[in-house]
Amino acid sequence: QVQLVESGGGLVQAGGSLRLSCAASGRNFSWLTMGWFRQAPGKERDLVAGITYSGSRTYYADSVKGRFTISRDNAKNTVYLQMNSLKPEDTAVYYCACRSNSLLATMAEDYGYWGQGTQVTVSS
Repeated sequence: QVQLVESGGGLVQAGGSLRLSCAASGRNFSWLTMGWFRQAPGKERDLVAGITYSGSRTYYADSVKGRFTISRDNAKNTVYLQMNSLKPEDTAVYYCACRSNSLLATMAEDYGYWGQGTQVTVSS
């Protein structure tokens, strides 16, 4: 019903930047709200940033505020995560997710569709 395809992960030096992209296909109502999660080894999958359909509301985890920016281009059915000033603790598998609800949510269980995950590694 919905497919999410991620790109942009990789290896970067601390202080550098990466831009993740997630292209969505399927029912429009299924991607009203989109988010980026990350999961490091031995840790829970946590929401990094979320965005509503219009882009008028966004959410950022405290750990990334001021460094990461989530955006979306609905004409391209794509959501982006611009990651600046990367730190080694940002190293994780990053997942794109979407939900068929116009409200922001922070719990993984509130998102019904997921990408395959892309590895982001930040070296010190």
